[in-house]
Amino acid sequence: MLVQSKEKFYTPDEYRELEETAEFRNEYRDREIVPIAGSTINRSQIKGNICAYLHTALRGKNAKVFISDLGLWIPRYRRGTYPDVMVIEGEPVFTEGRNDEILNPVLIVEVLSKYSEDVNREDKFRFYL
Repeated sequence: MLVQSKEKFYTPDEYRELEETAEFRNEYRDREIVPIAGSTINRSQIKGNICAYLHTALRGKNAKVFISDLGLWIPRYRRGTYPDVMVIEGEPVFTEGRNDEILNPVLIVEVLSKYSEDVNREDKFRFYL
């Protein structure tokens, strides 16, 4: 006899509550929580180089660079994720009641790997637009 398991669906608030104590980052994909793969030394170095370049390029401008510790919420698609690098022009606009999830990046950078390339080039790219 085959037993079918029930899939658990989460609200955005349940996701955010779980993220506050999670050991590893997760993405929220319209009711589903999906673990994010860890970084490698090469990806970390690339992200650091991009951040350093952008900090220098944006010096004196009304823009700030943020790394993957800050979440991004995409309300239209009910998606929560942690882009590798984001630039925010002016003041950050946060999800209501949060200070760790923004809504208004003007630039999003994802460092591709052989494991993340397909998702980042297709699904995430479409949502980021």
